Amino acid sequence: MIQRLTVPGLFPPPVYSHASVVEAGTRLAFLAGSVPLDAEGKLVGEGDPVRQAEQVIANLTEQLRAVGSGLEHVLSTDVYVVSAETAALSAVWEVVEASGLSAGPHSSTLLGVSCLGYPGQLVEITATAAVPDGGRP
Repeated sequence: MIQRLTVPGLFPPPVYSHASVVEAGTRLAFLAGSVPLDAEGKLVGEGDPVRQAEQVIANLTEQLRAVGSGLEHVLSTDVYVVSAETAALSAVWEVVEASGLSAGPHSSTLLGVSCLGYPGQLVEITATAAVPDGGRP
């Protein structure tokens, strides 16, 4: 059981929650950063943060499927974007919103960073998700 909470005394977030609470006994999956590489290890969307975000979401979806979960069970994410411009961060966030991750809505932090692990990489997302009963890898 996931309880998503928007705290009454705080400014209401646009499409995410302040906190997600999971009852004891629920299986959790802590996922490594999803990156914009294809199955052969090639960078997808060089120079295009939106295209990279789409690939990252596709890869995150596969990670979740592998552990018996899905986007709707994501509790929290950290979204990293190589940029100091809020427009680039907003463009990536629009991909996150459109993906179904905001359906919860989950708790999230969006960060502009100076670099990520692969040459040309502009986007990475880490996630924690609940694994529903019956969801087995």
